[in-house]
Amino acid sequence: MLNPSLEIRTAIEAARLSESRIMEFYSSMSQIADAQANITTQADRDSQDIILGHLHKAFPSDGFLGEENTELYATLPKAGNRLWVVDPIDGTRGFAKKNGEFCIMIAMVQNHEVQLGVVLDPTRKRLTFAEKSAGCWRRDGLMPDIRCAVSANGNTARLTLTRSRPKVPGKLEGKSLLLAPEKLLETYSAGLKFAAVARAEADAYTNDYPTYNDWDICAGHILVEEAGGRVSSLAGRPLLYGAPGYQQDGFMASNGLLHNALLAKIRPEG
Repeated sequence: MLNPSLEIRTAIEAARLSESRIMEFYSSMSQIADAQANITTQADRDSQDIILGHLHKAFPSDGFLGEENTELYATLPKAGNRLWVVDPIDGTRGFAKKNGEFCIMIAMVQNHEVQLGVVLDPTRKRLTFAEKSAGCWRRDGLMPDIRCAVSANGNTARLTLTRSRPKVPGKLEGKSLLLAPEKLLETYSAGLKFAAVARAEADAYTNDYPTYNDWDICAGHILVEEAGGRVSSLAGRPLLYGAPGYQQDGFMASNGLLHNALLAKIRPEG
């Protein structure tokens, strides 16, 4: 990214600092083979404190929204002209199972719209980040930054869909049945699914959870849009952030070319 802002540089720094603590914990922990979806670990709490501490030092007048209720988090402002939204370990189930399917997600919101997002995949050393009107970028290992662009697939019959891991691997269920994808890319992490769409590794990501939080999708949202794709609720409405309560009505992230056709398959009533 040419001339990255102080905000995106600070967010990447915070993610990298958190990455060190997470991987230290990850390398020494024992696998939890039967980890449940709502599991949380000390690594989640430590990661969030590192991220929020770094961001708050740089931007003390901003508000902060995090997933973990730590002592530090309790002392920080929860509102401001700008709101930082943090998921310290997205895909904690993948973290606990030690299959590598987790990431660090950091976003900044202003006027209910995402201004920047960072998704860091520690085990594969893949960083995907975006800033409004500055594009989406990938930094893999020690390679230089490369601009991301969504896939050019406009054929729903050739759909590559990324989704959460089901109870039976590879089994189509829920909205996947309606979309009839040719290929599936499964992972526990929402951030990695958004990054897959932004990086053209998948054409779409659909989630029909009845409720979810800003930190679940906020950072990933801007990756897809700045890579040329589209993100909306399953009813086709824009997603807004920083409002009280949960996100609702599910969502879809896609390459844009397939968006309306896929929404029509899911919501044929219009």
